[in-house]
Amino acid sequence: MTQINDPENLVTQLRRKTKHCYVCGPENASGLHVPFLPDGDNGSRAMYIARPEHVGWPGILHGGVTFALMDEALGWALYFRGLSGVTARVATRFRAPIPVGTSLVIRGWIIEQRSRIVTARAEIRGDSEGKPLLAEADATMYLLEGVAGTEE
Repeated sequence: MTQINDPENLVTQLRRKTKHCYVCGPENASGLHVPFLPDGDNGSRAMYIARPEHVGWPGILHGGVTFALMDEALGWALYFRGLSGVTARVATRFRAPIPVGTSLVIRGWIIEQRSRIVTARAEIRGDSEGKPLLAEADATMYLLEGVAGTEE
């Protein structure tokens, strides 16, 4: 794996191509608008506050949104290493309901790469004292051809 030397430029490049992404796209009117940044050598990190328009049960963040945030963190973790891939398999555990208004820290990181298969993990924690673990995902990612951010 290669480390990206200029993550800010890389983020700018990808945002131009994914401006309508449901999770990170700034131009998706019904999207989450969550910007991801590098987190260490192998990861990504973002902040999000659970919003009323993204509930499932009254007052509780929809599980699909919770999963989408973790899936996005996995993708950005790949991207910040100069890789491009998709989720092939994932096991998710929702540990606690996430109430509307909860400030969240979303992280994803690469554990191992073997050829075109990457083992990765994501988690969502509350951004409060003790940072409780609210959801987690263990994933297998499949790498696509080419280097992220260079395809037109």
